[in-house]
Amino acid sequence: MATQQTTGDAAIGRFATLFDAVVANVAQVIQGKEEATRLALVAIASEGHLLLEDVPGVGKTTLAKALARSFGLEWRRIQFTPDLLPSDVTGASVWDRNSGTFTFRPGGIFANVVLGDEINRASPKTQAALLEAMEERQVTVDATTYKLPVPFLVIATQNPAEHEGTYPLPESQLDRFLLRVRMGYPDRGAEIAMLDHQAHGVSVDDLEPVVAPDAVPTMVALANRIHVAAPLKGYIVDLAAATRRHPSLSLGMSPRAALALQRATRALAASSGRDYATPDDIKSLIGPVLAHRMVLSPDAAISGARMSDILAEVLRSVPVPSGRS
Repeated sequence: MATQQTTGDAAIGRFATLFDAVVANVAQVIQGKEEATRLALVAIASEGHLLLEDVPGVGKTTLAKALARSFGLEWRRIQFTPDLLPSDVTGASVWDRNSGTFTFRPGGIFANVVLGDEINRASPKTQAALLEAMEERQVTVDATTYKLPVPFLVIATQNPAEHEGTYPLPESQLDRFLLRVRMGYPDRGAEIAMLDHQAHGVSVDDLEPVVAPDAVPTMVALANRIHVAAPLKGYIVDLAAATRRHPSLSLGMSPRAALALQRATRALAASSGRDYATPDDIKSLIGPVLAHRMVLSPDAAISGARMSDILAEVLRSVPVPSGRS
């Protein structure tokens, strides 16, 4: 038993080391975004998809590309535009004159890491082409199902919904993203460093991998082994119940949201070198995991209520468990 515990501790330590190596690698090309980078890595280690949201020009696409390059995985970029077709994403059957048959031509979704840039500029019909891929890691074209590569991750960026020329993502689409991360503007020091970096720093296209491609499934497996004590599971369920009865929410946490919160909590604990989760892990992930999955009631929306304030109320209303078991 002692030997197994030592081996487990060493493996979790290795997880944390790889995690920090990617954070440092990404920091070569984007300054002042360590928290956003760490949350993005939590999504990857949780085998979940990531939505980066903020105004144009704050580094969403750069972060996505830097993460893809840091893992040495095959990646593709899809620029979502109003005229993008679903077949551009999933692929299509094309007539082959030589063989006299239809041949499947894969779309941009067939890669380990798919960068969906400005996803909410495409029509709802094209957005829907991602639903099966993100949920089941497969696409179906002309009644034939094609499996996607393993690992498979969608990192999508979107501009705020009030920007002209955008189509808000439906709840079913948002629910398939494990985390939504807002980039925010850099602080003064980071922005000065960015200006210096433009002339002398490393380009994102020159970024070298620091993690072997086969390390991603290993990191996912290690994160799944992190212990979540029974009181913490009860805490997640109590949080879910509190959101469902909150008067300012017309849509609270779904069971899938509760599962997502547990998965992300495990990965965050592993990134700190721990083989167990804590209440602080859960509380720090409430916003990124839940805010995009819930819907304000009409009265709350009209009155200008903020989801962050409602989630803070929910956290205050649910007792925090103490102890590891």
